[in-house]
Amino acid sequence: MKLGLQIVLGVFSLIPIYFAGIGLIHGGGLLMPEGVNAALDNQFRYNSGTYVAVSLLIWYCILSIEKHFKLLAIVCIALVLGAIGRLISQNTLGAGTEQQFTGMIIEFASPIFLIWQQMVARKAKAA
Repeated sequence: MKLGLQIVLGVFSLIPIYFAGIGLIHGGGLLMPEGVNAALDNQFRYNSGTYVAVSLLIWYCILSIEKHFKLLAIVCIALVLGAIGRLISQNTLGAGTEQQFTGMIIEFASPIFLIWQQMVARKAKAA
């Protein structure tokens, strides 16, 4: 059960690091090849940097996942808040890309990791 969670979190952490990398390199032009203003590009690259932090926090948790509920909860809260922002955008301006919609679903589902982590922690404590 622990190994499964570690593997899933490891794979899951590659998603934000991938999008962070391309976001930092390409900026807002990634989504708007016809051009983007400096303020939007700046914000896009900043948000890409925060995605790097999400992956680093997940990686920090992985080895001793049974001990890191609070940190994983903070990561999940950040992801759910980001998903709420995506949902507001979708309801206000319309749908973004398919990848953004998929990201929103994954972000809303991230608290499932907290349930799994608690099961792993209880098993470790009982052992």
